Amino acid sequence: MSTESKSLYGILAEVKNPKKLIDIASAVERGGYRKFDTFSPFPIHGMDKAMSLKKSKLGWIVLGHGIAGLIGGFSMIYFMSVADYPLNISGKPFMNIPAWVPILFELTVLLSAFGAVFGMFFLNGLPRLNHPLFNSENFKKATDNGFFICIESEDPKFDRTEVQKLLEDHGAENIEEIYPD
Repeated sequence: MSTESKSLYGILAEVKNPKKLIDIASAVERGGYRKFDTFSPFPIHGMDKAMSLKKSKLGWIVLGHGIAGLIGGFSMIYFMSVADYPLNISGKPFMNIPAWVPILFELTVLLSAFGAVFGMFFLNGLPRLNHPLFNSENFKKATDNGFFICIESEDPKFDRTEVQKLLEDHGAENIEEIYPD
């Protein structure tokens, strides 16, 4: 199958170092592109700002699950201890909140942890067993010593020749078109 008959995923380019990656990401963002991503073997301080990324929603997801765990645990214990099967033990009140603290804490932490894990999966679009970038032999360096930027063809401003010129003008090398298989 020729490359003309396949749909283009995006254009991938390699840069030499983290500073160049930040510079090229800033240039791409200033150029008006929104659907692009950078890849490096380690986190790069300042990349979020260079790409104008918004704050993650994961914190709110974890908070929501933690509150749900706290309220759910309190409701469960209240129902069991006060409404369903009240036991009068040594004249203590049915609603003995200090005794409930360990259970409430554990349920809050448990549901927060589930929210963090499953929220991360959801926000990252996982599980995805294959990604079009894995078709590039050059991209295998991203886990070791390579720094890459990929501008996706779904970007409204995407034009093949303009993107390649932009990447070349900012010192990118090994520029290649990525096609999903």
